[in-house]
Amino acid sequence: MTQQNRWKESNALWGILLIVGGLLFLLQNLGIFRGLAALMWVVLFGAAGLFFLYLFLKDLASNWWAAIPGSTLLGLSATVFFGEVGPRFLQPVSGSIFLFSIGFGFALVYLANPQNWWAVIPAGVMTTLGIVAGIDSFGPRWMDSGGVFFIGLGLTFLLLGVLPARGERGQAEHGLRWAFIPGVILLVMGILIGTPFIGAFGYLWPLVLIVGGVFLIWRNLSSRQAG
Repeated sequence: MTQQNRWKESNALWGILLIVGGLLFLLQNLGIFRGLAALMWVVLFGAAGLFFLYLFLKDLASNWWAAIPGSTLLGLSATVFFGEVGPRFLQPVSGSIFLFSIGFGFALVYLANPQNWWAVIPAGVMTTLGIVAGIDSFGPRWMDSGGVFFIGLGLTFLLLGVLPARGERGQAEHGLRWAFIPGVILLVMGILIGTPFIGAFGYLWPLVLIVGGVFLIWRNLSSRQAG
């Protein structure tokens, strides 16, 4: 299919969505859909999300970006459904579902092309925020959501360090080993925040600074002696 045909097909789909959206808004303003406004948004967001996912699946290499709005709009559709239409006991999970959907979109971007390794970071962050939102709604009182947040960020960077990355020519690269440094730091912070040992921060950071300073001085002296 040529680029011109793709452009025409895309315009046709957008035109159909605009017509359907305009008709639904008109019916709502006329009072016909007065009690179905939330369901209307569920359908609109869901249709738009499926459209973007269609573009994404049609050409993974060129349309990788479409995974983000596609997944997000489907998540927004589910959020409106669980928050406004579905049973009341499901309303607290609507926020987590929306955050998970955003993270899933970025995960699809990486899976479609490992060159887009950067997508792992927002995927992990949004997934972590979804877990934190769920803990705030359903989690036990003893579980510290702040600690879970830092642990999730740490695991995200650790995952980034072990996942295969691809260079511009498609060859495997190992340049993401740097991700282990922030990963370990964030993981330790999360463990300390989520436990009674948070007071250890007052002693840990000065020790880290001292050890870092000693290492820099030792490295400087060693390089001078070698020279």
